[in-house]
Amino acid sequence: MSDTSDGPAPDRHTAFRRLHHGDRPLLLPNAWDHASAAALVRRGFPAIGTTSLGVAAAAGLPDATGAARDGTLALARGIARLPALVTVDIEGGFGDRPEEVAAVAAELDRAGVVGVNIEDGRPDGTLAPPARQCAVIEAVKERVPRLFVNARTDTHWLAAIGGGTPPSLATTAERIEAYVRAGADGIFVPALVDEQNIGALADDLGETPLNILFTPGRHTYERLAELGVRRISCGSLLFRAALDHAVELAWSIAHPDAPGPADQAAGLPTYTEAQSLADDFTGADPL
Repeated sequence: MSDTSDGPAPDRHTAFRRLHHGDRPLLLPNAWDHASAAALVRRGFPAIGTTSLGVAAAAGLPDATGAARDGTLALARGIARLPALVTVDIEGGFGDRPEEVAAVAAELDRAGVVGVNIEDGRPDGTLAPPARQCAVIEAVKERVPRLFVNARTDTHWLAAIGGGTPPSLATTAERIEAYVRAGADGIFVPALVDEQNIGALADDLGETPLNILFTPGRHTYERLAELGVRRISCGSLLFRAALDHAVELAWSIAHPDAPGPADQAAGLPTYTEAQSLADDFTGADPL
């Protein structure tokens, strides 16, 4: 049985889908808390995602283990009230069985979320069997047909963070083709950086949007657009940049050889501006 009686109006889901088929790729910045989400929306981003690493690390929890389930759902309920389209990274789905993942997706849909990321990487560093992952996707789409399911395969990601060699592109292609047949609305292949491979997957997917994780120094927005990428995610990049800037600014105050705090603080939001971010949640409803 599908859940379509509650949640945001269908036109919001249509709007989110259309962002994947515009003249330019959707640049999706990823928030880790209410303030970062509100700040991104104020800057004019029409859609925002969450970063599972940022949400987990900010709470002192490990990423990709399901430990941040409650915090992720609470954050999603909050930021879905902002005037933007919200998609949520639910790691492996926050459930052992497909129906449990579908229940999480339905809860997010009722909160006003328009999309989810579901990955096939597991906490032990292995990949979920394709058949199991397809069953998860099918269960979510059956329960909440309008929800945009971005199916993430970690074939390259697990190799990148583990220092190994990724499998052949054909292996990745087999997985994503199965996920599309299962009902995935988009495909996400983080740590895929080779331009030839990106272009080949984008061509193979046709109308199904390919999502790539932006890699500073390897990618540019314009080049990814030329390769046929339809969605570009920031992942944990913004969270890590915020951490770095905070530490460097604190260090500079007591170390004269470091860049001056006045220079580093230039252009930062004032106390009043930061405080006013809370106002964006007062009485706010999803678009």
